Amino acid sequence: KEKKSKKKMLFYSIFKTLVNKEIAVELKNDIALTGKLHSVDQYLNIKLLDTKVVNPERYPQLTAMTSVFIRGSVVRYIQLNKDDLDLDLLQDAARKQVT
Repeated sequence: KEKKSKKKMLFYSIFKTLVNKEIAVELKNDIALTGKLHSVDQYLNIKLLDTKVVNPERYPQLTAMTSVFIRGSVVRYIQLNKDDLDLDLLQDAARKQVT
């Protein structure tokens, strides 16, 4: 259980560095959204601003959304822009995680 908690904290730390950056989130119900990361908490709940639905033809009822709160447990994938990641920080954190 402690190992799982450490992994969550690693991801939480990474996402905290991505506040105000564009991300894409795919939910377990196949809805995909893009937006600016406004906040993230230790449960990996996410708040997005300037939200857009990736497939508006399939989900027209969601096109009026401009911000959204996403519960961490319903997230399937999160896509990040490689240029927004601090790879040195990520590698250091991963090394610390292993030891």
